[in-house]
Amino acid sequence: MPPIEPATLTFTEQGVPYSPGYDDIYHASAGGLEQARHVFLAGNDLPRRWQERERFVILETGFGQGLNFLATWAAWKADGRRCGRLHFLSVEKHPFRREDLARLHRNYPELAPLAAQLRDQWPELTAGFHRLEFEGGRVVLTLALGDALEAIPQFVAEPDALYLDGFAPAKNAALWSPRLLAEIGLLCRPGTTLATWAVAGAVRQALNQAGFALEKRPGFAHKREMLVGRYGCNDAEETLAAPVAAQRAPQRQAIVVGAGLAGSLCAEALTRRGWTVDLFERHGAPAEETSGNRTAVMLPMLSLDDNRASRLNRACYLHALRQVAQWQAAGAAIEGEACGVLQIARDAAHRRKQQEILERCGFPASYVRFVEQDEASLLAGMRVSDGGWWFGGGAWWNPPSLCRAALELAGPRLRRHFGTAVAAIEALADGGWRVLDATGRTLSSAPHLVLASAHDLLRLPQSAHLPLFRFRGQVSHLPAPPPQALRAVVCREGYVSPARDGLLCVGASFQRNGEAALTRADQEANRTRLSSMLPDYVPAAPLEDWGGRVGFRPVSPDKLPMLGLLHRPEARPQGRDLSAVERWPGLHVASGYGARGLVWSVLMGELLTSQIEGEPLPLEAQLAATVDPARFLLRQKFETGGDAG
Repeated sequence: MPPIEPATLTFTEQGVPYSPGYDDIYHASAGGLEQARHVFLAGNDLPRRWQERERFVILETGFGQGLNFLATWAAWKADGRRCGRLHFLSVEKHPFRREDLARLHRNYPELAPLAAQLRDQWPELTAGFHRLEFEGGRVVLTLALGDALEAIPQFVAEPDALYLDGFAPAKNAALWSPRLLAEIGLLCRPGTTLATWAVAGAVRQALNQAGFALEKRPGFAHKREMLVGRYGCNDAEETLAAPVAAQRAPQRQAIVVGAGLAGSLCAEALTRRGWTVDLFERHGAPAEETSGNRTAVMLPMLSLDDNRASRLNRACYLHALRQVAQWQAAGAAIEGEACGVLQIARDAAHRRKQQEILERCGFPASYVRFVEQDEASLLAGMRVSDGGWWFGGGAWWNPPSLCRAALELAGPRLRRHFGTAVAAIEALADGGWRVLDATGRTLSSAPHLVLASAHDLLRLPQSAHLPLFRFRGQVSHLPAPPPQALRAVVCREGYVSPARDGLLCVGASFQRNGEAALTRADQEANRTRLSSMLPDYVPAAPLEDWGGRVGFRPVSPDKLPMLGLLHRPEARPQGRDLSAVERWPGLHVASGYGARGLVWSVLMGELLTSQIEGEPLPLEAQLAATVDPARFLLRQKFETGGDAG
């Protein structure tokens, strides 16, 4: 994906924000907020149409300075009959920097509290989807940074209303092209409304061809006319006034098996939507197995071609940093530190590749930059072996504390069943699932069941066919007498994190299967990793006095998560269409997080919950397909030239 080029903040003589690249203004000179209210809110008959609804979805082309979003959020907040959850999807090719937004937002003091929250969560300007949550998750902004023609087909959503905005058709024809408007039409359902200030004949013709009935209305300020419309209807004026059918809330009950990172974060995301969740964990506390390490590292992975795995990892990394920062600000006891992460080069060839990746991908320096050895050593607080990538927002967290915090955030809707092993699961005749103990006693039943028990789910007949492997990881704990100078996480074919409770954590091995006890060979391998990163560091204790921990990670063949509806063992793909694969209704899997569970878990919980709820997805469609558990059926089919089997 091409690098994001931020907007250049310029003003006309009248003080209106102006784009020199498009030679056009961002909003009418008579006022951007007033235009947003007249054209987009009133043009879509809002707030009336969202009232008493469970959920309402708006899709916008051209986020700009965010006025349409802020005006909509303010109207939602002021409406006593507002919908339960407002989704706002928007695309922006040239986003403003945070400091430029602050300057623009000063002109709208009535929006100051909301605008400040938007800027606080403003994402790194990297290509792809960014999900931001406000009002305790009841207002959700999914911001797609990049070209609209690439982004719009990647939305998995059914918008209720469209805000067609952006620079004038004569200045930015691509944003009003028949192709793009047809793509927008493909997302819509009968009754989706639209509003726009643009009334050019070519725009009207393209919208008609895309399936919209249109009506001209009085425009804002000097604009004599504007357009409103409705998808799949013969008469825009008649249907705009029609009442909206009430939405029936689904039965929001689910079972989650496993209280590690995968299960805890899925449970939290479900309860945030109002679900009641029964959580089963065979141990007496969360994060007793795979997710039980003292520290884990938050850093993304980069690739020369910015492939799907890299984009998925980046989205998860950035989302987790935002979400955990919000939780910590609200008082959640998540142990860790956003101290930055240094990924030093392995050798001269890797060093050149690191530099080439940054040159090609054009990431903002606030996300990642290359630092030479001297600066890298200053950032780390100790001499490191080489220069490399510096992730200034990177962090280490204690995974068990994140699991505990997620379960606390879930509140009373979460029913915890610790020390309770699930021995079997069964589909119910009238839909849904039940979980049973070793005696065959039913522990609970619900319409949805999430298997988040790492590789243990291979014991169940319904999920035994998953290509999931068990990889052993040994982390070493060594005494770090004060003062300990290490200030950042350092990585190089392993990692070492700053001291916690007087111990340094160094790791980790990555081996297929193996024994549960610590081995001297892996302690020695970790000592080698440590010296390769911090050549001057002399451990205070001999190897015999080092402690450690062994965990077994569930790893998929491509080292990416398996998340979504579980396919049946006998399922066969039809062509390349994953949607045609036969699934177990209501049976979901969240596993395969491997060595990056901390990075994956927060957004994967959000993705699974969005899928179950039928909400707009927080990721591009192709990235959601990248973690689909059935993806390996397609690879098997087309690699063998025949049916999977």
